[in-house]
Amino acid sequence: MKIEFVPEINYPGIYFRQLEKEDLQSWYSYLSIKEVYQDTSWDLSSVKDLDVLYQEYISADKDSAVRLAVIDKAANKLIGTIGFHTISTLNKSAEIAYDLSPDYWGKGIAPAICKAITSWGFSRLGLVRIQATVLETNSRSEKVLVKCGYTYEGLLKSYRTVRGTPGNFKMYAKLVETSVKLMD
Repeated sequence: MKIEFVPEINYPGIYFRQLEKEDLQSWYSYLSIKEVYQDTSWDLSSVKDLDVLYQEYISADKDSAVRLAVIDKAANKLIGTIGFHTISTLNKSAEIAYDLSPDYWGKGIAPAICKAITSWGFSRLGLVRIQATVLETNSRSEKVLVKCGYTYEGLLKSYRTVRGTPGNFKMYAKLVETSVKLMD
């Protein structure tokens, strides 16, 4: 989905921009690090695998996946990505997904980008539900989601195949904050 308005991040020196084809090599470089992919469902053999995903991100289809580049302004480099997949405009829902180079872990960047994109999903995309599925071994991602106000909803057994093996995933979700006036 083509992005017309890119959200701002409440974190100094970090910003979002449209993901570009030139970012794929940098993205692949950190996604291929074992400590990055071991607790995720990423299964990449080359940067060409990301090109297939990139083609979906630039699609004009309103339900195509959205992925933004997370940029370190001082270094002028890609340090992560974040966005939505499994978007349903009919149901006003999507699944959030993000990754971050391990050089930037533990600095509060992941919660900041998660909060920004979640808020943007509700306000600009009109979503009412944003969910996340997290491999049960990925406690780092769980902590990010909790800091962003996501609620644990349950364990999905053998939900996705992870490098050839069925994996159990924890489901988290956040609903748009609305004030509903009840009729008397």
